[in-house]
Amino acid sequence: MMGWKAAETAAPEPKCIILGVPHTSIMDFVIAFLYYKSLGHTARVMIKKEFFKGPLGALLRKVGCIPVDRKNGAAVIRSAIDEMNAAEGDFHLCIAPEGTRKPVARWKMGYHKIAMETGVPVYLGYFDWGTKTVGRGHKFELTGDAKADTEAIQAKYEEMHLVGKHPEKYITH
Repeated sequence: MMGWKAAETAAPEPKCIILGVPHTSIMDFVIAFLYYKSLGHTARVMIKKEFFKGPLGALLRKVGCIPVDRKNGAAVIRSAIDEMNAAEGDFHLCIAPEGTRKPVARWKMGYHKIAMETGVPVYLGYFDWGTKTVGRGHKFELTGDAKADTEAIQAKYEEMHLVGKHPEKYITH
């Protein structure tokens, strides 16, 4: 698929969170979507509500996207928790912890609250534009300390030496 390699199968659990790092381009969504579809699954993705205007909104909903109002982080997290708890069957939620395609040093920790409240595992998903490899990554065991877990996850990603589509937008520590 466009020269990309799938590194792993889909997550085996019916419900989980898959982080998507590095998030430097809207094309990361396309690669991740095609990857998960090629495995016979649909990954749910939270996308800012501004993209859901007109016919594009219907298409985004059809492919598993969830509109979110990024101005109210607590409401986004509560909505994701409610949707995951209410879902019957598979609900693999992909989250870009960077929260944006711009370079950021401090990641958002909503993924942690969602995982802790729903009891689902977190996978270290990735798209490496340098090697054109995409995968769900390894499962990360959360400790309950969001800050420490996020720092440990960032360190694991740094060890992977990933390259974003726009490398200058991905900050490692």
